[in-house]
Amino acid sequence: MPKDEWNASAIDPTEVPRAVREYLDTLDEAAFGAASTEQPKFTSHSDPASQWTAARKGPAFFSYSDNYLIDTDHGVIIDVEATRSIRQAEVGSTKTMLRRVKERFDLHPERLIADTAYGSGPMLDWLVKRNIAPHLPVIDKAGRSDGTWSRADFEWDAENDQYICPEGHALKQFRRNYSDPNRGPTGKGTARYRALKEVCQACPSKTKCCPNAGARKITREETEDARQVARDIAKTHQYDISMKLRKKVEMLFAHLKRILGLGRLRLRGPCGANDEFLLAATAQNLRKLAKIFPAAQQTRNA
Repeated sequence: MPKDEWNASAIDPTEVPRAVREYLDTLDEAAFGAASTEQPKFTSHSDPASQWTAARKGPAFFSYSDNYLIDTDHGVIIDVEATRSIRQAEVGSTKTMLRRVKERFDLHPERLIADTAYGSGPMLDWLVKRNIAPHLPVIDKAGRSDGTWSRADFEWDAENDQYICPEGHALKQFRRNYSDPNRGPTGKGTARYRALKEVCQACPSKTKCCPNAGARKITREETEDARQVARDIAKTHQYDISMKLRKKVEMLFAHLKRILGLGRLRLRGPCGANDEFLLAATAQNLRKLAKIFPAAQQTRNA
């Protein structure tokens, strides 16, 4: 059914299959309904919690996403979470799984390795505040394609709460105290830093900085400190090692489809998807443990 015809509030829970009741029960959960207010293009009557998606520009289909938390040192799956196939839900599942392994096994990772989809400011900030080093690429849209200076070319002066341009001029957020609160912070998680117009007009590098504006402006997110932590980590040798370890994660998903044949789910609904993903992860872990423990057993017998 197209999204403009779908109305979840009109469904009678007593007259629908189990998968539809599970859909109604998970509308407020981040993994399935609450991660995004955007409605999918189409909704399935038999399994409405599944997501209509066209992954990798292929043909669209209804699907769930399988999210793993993996110990990359040994290739063992620590936790599993089923979600709708949308980025917000998949990224949110990381927080769920990290909290769960802390409660169950008292495990607290030193670092988290993931792809660019997980490199948003709020996610990086969440990790840094919990002393988990973010070994993942940063989502950064501050770059410019016209050859002018980007935000990365400006030096951040945290002590004085200002940016310094390559010519040595300061970009400040406030140059005096405003009595009107509307002229203060934006309240949207970002701050604006501006240079003086008379300074920019006389600057010899204006064509490289702000050729179409009277003065240069820069926005800074409230999570920019965490983003900078991730950028600094990306310059280290340990980060290069982490990117190689990421292949272990991708191999497990390839194994899931090609060897275990889980290219299609047999059960419907959020619970059905989660059960199948858990069983598949268990099978993968058993294969891994079977390769480890026999050798150790032979050593003890000898």
